Amino acid sequence: MKTIETALTAMSLTLLAACTTLPGESGGSRGTSSTGPLVIQEQGSFAVGGKVVSTPGTYNNNSPSAAGQTFHGDHLYAFYQVPANSRPLPIVMLHGAFQSGRSWESTPDGREGFQSIFLRRGFPVYLVDQPRRGRAGSSTVATTTEPTPLDQLFFDQFRLGKWPAYFQNAQFDRKPETLNQFLRSVTPNTGPYDAGVISDAMAALFDKTGPAVLFSHSQAGGPGWLTAIKSQNVKGIVALEPGSGFIFPEGEMPAVMPSAAGPLAPEAVPLADFKKLTRVPIVIYYGDNFPVEPTTERGQDNWRVRLAMARLWVAAVNKHGGDAQLVHLPQIGIRGNTHFLMSDLNNVQIADLVSQFLTSKKLD
Repeated sequence: MKTIETALTAMSLTLLAACTTLPGESGGSRGTSSTGPLVIQEQGSFAVGGKVVSTPGTYNNNSPSAAGQTFHGDHLYAFYQVPANSRPLPIVMLHGAFQSGRSWESTPDGREGFQSIFLRRGFPVYLVDQPRRGRAGSSTVATTTEPTPLDQLFFDQFRLGKWPAYFQNAQFDRKPETLNQFLRSVTPNTGPYDAGVISDAMAALFDKTGPAVLFSHSQAGGPGWLTAIKSQNVKGIVALEPGSGFIFPEGEMPAVMPSAAGPLAPEAVPLADFKKLTRVPIVIYYGDNFPVEPTTERGQDNWRVRLAMARLWVAAVNKHGGDAQLVHLPQIGIRGNTHFLMSDLNNVQIADLVSQFLTSKKLD
């Protein structure tokens, strides 16, 4: 692999990031991006996992039909970058619902996201578009995608505020163009959501990367746990606000949790599979602006039950000898975070917490 020089010439690949401090309405750290060239030694993209579906019959070159043809689908798309003098363990970043690998790239207001932040810290980074989403849109199962208006629901559910007002301390830039960029990151499913299909493809990705750390966001929590069960190459998990797919051992299921946003139900797996989660260190982070007691506010009560279920999940992992922890950011004095911790105004501060975890678990 040839190192890509950072001279400002036509033959160079130089990614510059301005050092900026952004204003906000809350107290906490806003953080600054590193300045100067980001030196990339290698980058590329590929598909992995999935299956090939065949149609019976014989293909006719001059009168083509479905007969005798094949269809490649249900794979994931991965884009990777390896910085110069990289650390040994890559980071694989898996997005949440209605999102793509875009979640980890530049923030809606134009700062560096977790992709660049952790590249600067020396980690190879793999960004994933999960099967049936984004650049991995070939689904072997049909669905119907409708142009359903959901912008205001997302504003509430992702805890920017209560439409049309932002939370007073929300770590989100208030410029109209920032909200425009945020809402344009929404990406529909091209096939039914299937945690098994996603985790199968993710396990195939970890076969390719070798040992690596998994970062998951929101809906990716469930597929993330399943990926760690299916692949011994998952060496640690950083889960940002897991929203569904909380798996428990058969016979140890907590009760379904009702909320103003609908019930949250646990999912059962064999105890032998669940115990595979105890071999890796896990940390879960949740942000701010939702209560720990029931409320009629849909967008906030949605996260109350997810935090409560996550606490039970962490206890279950540790009960079986695991190493899991949960950090509720307001309890450690970090306030205003939305559902998108990795792109909030204080995302460098959040990345610092993650880096401390990685160091403490010898994952860096």
